[in-house]
Amino acid sequence: MSNRQPTLDEVAERAGVSRGTVSRVINDRHHVSAKARLAVQSAIAELGYVPSMAARSLASQRRGAVVLAISSDDPALFANLFFAEVIAGVNAVIEETDLQLLLVLAASERGRSRLARILQSRGADGVMLLALRENDPLAKVAEAGGVPVVHGGRPLDGTPRWYVDADNRGGARQAVEHLVATGRSRIATVTGPQDLNAGVSRYLGYREAMALAGLSDHRVAHADFTEAGGAAATSRLLDEHPDLDAVFVASDAMAAGALGVLRERGRTVPGDVAVVGFNDVRAAQHTRPALTTVRQPIIALGREMTRMLVRLIDGEEPTPLILPTELVVREST
Repeated sequence: MSNRQPTLDEVAERAGVSRGTVSRVINDRHHVSAKARLAVQSAIAELGYVPSMAARSLASQRRGAVVLAISSDDPALFANLFFAEVIAGVNAVIEETDLQLLLVLAASERGRSRLARILQSRGADGVMLLALRENDPLAKVAEAGGVPVVHGGRPLDGTPRWYVDADNRGGARQAVEHLVATGRSRIATVTGPQDLNAGVSRYLGYREAMALAGLSDHRVAHADFTEAGGAAATSRLLDEHPDLDAVFVASDAMAAGALGVLRERGRTVPGDVAVVGFNDVRAAQHTRPALTTVRQPIIALGREMTRMLVRLIDGEEPTPLILPTELVVREST
């Protein structure tokens, strides 16, 4: 007769639940249905499973905190509606748990050192990373911390194991296809930063749609996802390509800047120039005219990042997630 002890995986299989659910029941954590809890308890009794003292000790050492680290040191960050909505989504899930949220702005060496100290002191159980640039050293700091790491958006330099992203490329392609369908043919774009995956993916979506329509994709100005950057880029486009009849702008903030410049230059929207943005932040409904834009589920992005991290902390193995986007047609086209 074998003296081998049953494993956590065997308990999960017998109960018909995930390994993480078994872990939550053993450690008396929240977010387990009564049905699942009973199934796990029954499986433990049937198999004679004895929880590892080391595992129980590890669980008891958790600090009950997670970090949202943003690769930015801009004090105006919180006026950016994209980040505000992501944080709202993160907080909505945190409120359902017994975790605390630590927010770290970590584009500078000082910010990254602050994050490293938090992780080295075991002051957090996991990290969410947002707005990472290509070869961003923040990623290495987080990965060296020895805790689960979830990325908001895929970095350009390799795909991390766990991430939540939106379909940036597909959404941009749909935006430009909409402009083509309305009869526009001299379509320009204001891109986001080309060291951010979102900026690159939206630019690729523009180019793909233009190629499929047999149209030239040479009317391009690069910018930085800010309203001022969008305004400056639109001014350059009008100087270099005064014949343009539409602009796909890779964020709503930049699109607001573009609308202001078009108004100053005496171009009517959508009569002379149609404009499409990206994100569908709340302000997109209140521009003049109201902005046609690609809706990405920003609050859901924050929620799903946090849910993924909680599952990792609880011992589960979630899979990467790509959230769908949707074209919202308003007056600007």
